[in-house]
Amino acid sequence: MQKYAGLPYSNKYMPGEFKPTIGLEIHCELKTKSKMFCRCANNPQQDIPNKDICPICTGHPGTLPTINEEAVKSVIKAGYALNCHIPKYSKFDRKNYFYPDLPKGYQISQHDQPLCENGWLIIDEQKIRITRIHLEEDAAKNIHKGGSTLIDYNRAGVPLMELVTEPDIKSGAQARKFAQELQLIFRYLGISDANMEKGQMRVEVNISVSKNEILGTKVEIKNIGSISAVEHAIEYEIERQSEILLQGEKISQETRGWDDARSATVSQRSKEGSSDYRYFPEPDLPILNLDKLNYAKMVSELPELPQQKRIRFAREYGLNTSDIEVLVEDRQMGEYFEKVASEAAEWAEKKGQGDYLKLVKLIANYIITDYRAILWEKISQDNALSITPENFAELVVKIYKNEISSKIAKIVLLEMHRTGADPSQIIESQGLGQISDFSTISVIAQKVIEANPQPVADYKAGQKNAFQFLIGKVMKESGNKASPDTAKQALQKLLDK
Repeated sequence: MQKYAGLPYSNKYMPGEFKPTIGLEIHCELKTKSKMFCRCANNPQQDIPNKDICPICTGHPGTLPTINEEAVKSVIKAGYALNCHIPKYSKFDRKNYFYPDLPKGYQISQHDQPLCENGWLIIDEQKIRITRIHLEEDAAKNIHKGGSTLIDYNRAGVPLMELVTEPDIKSGAQARKFAQELQLIFRYLGISDANMEKGQMRVEVNISVSKNEILGTKVEIKNIGSISAVEHAIEYEIERQSEILLQGEKISQETRGWDDARSATVSQRSKEGSSDYRYFPEPDLPILNLDKLNYAKMVSELPELPQQKRIRFAREYGLNTSDIEVLVEDRQMGEYFEKVASEAAEWAEKKGQGDYLKLVKLIANYIITDYRAILWEKISQDNALSITPENFAELVVKIYKNEISSKIAKIVLLEMHRTGADPSQIIESQGLGQISDFSTISVIAQKVIEANPQPVADYKAGQKNAFQFLIGKVMKESGNKASPDTAKQALQKLLDK
């Protein structure tokens, strides 16, 4: 037996024999000041249970909801970013079902006239179609404790955006990439932090497996707590359903949950249809005339989106794909990189475009590797980007001009982060300046040769790695202050006598 995505399965069929059809439903809590239909603070992470509540969000009889305009605009911004059609009119509906976390006995949602329709997002050079994006209110939070269930209504009424895709996704890996890209877009738009671990973004999977073009029986997967778990849940379910079909049995239409501890999906309940919810128009809210919103202003406020930034970083800076991805995913770091690159451009103007592109690649390398490593160590209390872009650019120019070695650069960079001082000041005060004098380095190289007769003999016998060993010794003997190029020249001259 082999094991795939947590599921033991046999070798009786080849992978790929069964075709998966996958669609996603993604819920995302919006970052508005107040809730969707009342003026309570939008703070679902509130530590004090049932603090941010009122008669409206707790479903008291006779209360009337009002629409949060900022939430509507946030969804429309997402729609524009995802190439959606924005209709002229939209409305809210009542979605009827009973559950303890739904105080009114229904949820105000959108059924047949959502805010956004027919969008798309490119993943792995494939267009994943977006059926709709609509707006609704979130439910309360159930807390299971000691055999009882407690309800915290702080989350009840929080603006919740729901995005539904067409069943265009081909694999768990592609679903993960789609969710990651959406998360980035929502963060760039500033409409949500989209943190899955905090419940700000929730991904549900609709998946069926079939052996031909006829669609199989759809199964829904809920309770997926991380983006990586999205991929694992899908791959597990593909194998589970394939095994059932292989045995000649039928797939049950049901809702399953993802069990992270077992790395498996587990049955929860039979799947409801939309007719079970008895949708009807919300009588207490008016039809939305979206033409009255200032579309031009909203479009003008859209930031540069992740894919646009990837293209620009490749064109302007010539960075490789992996470096670009780091700078796009960490927006603050990407903005910092551009400020440093801008400062370095002044020096590079005198040298030419070729030198500038080499310099910005060096900047990206030191920010992504060395500086991020320092930040991860949490040396400063707030761990902020304490080095000014001007000072960072000055340091990298010194490295580029071979005024300091890479090892000295790491020492200087750490001190810059700790103190905020400029690199020239640190180099001078700590005596870290590079030794470039040929005769001085030759003295050090002669000492290394005399102390290491065997590596010298190995080099003269044709072993090239012995030379690198001796260079390392020269650098160490100089306290890493020797110019690497000068050290090589001096050592080579002495060895070739």
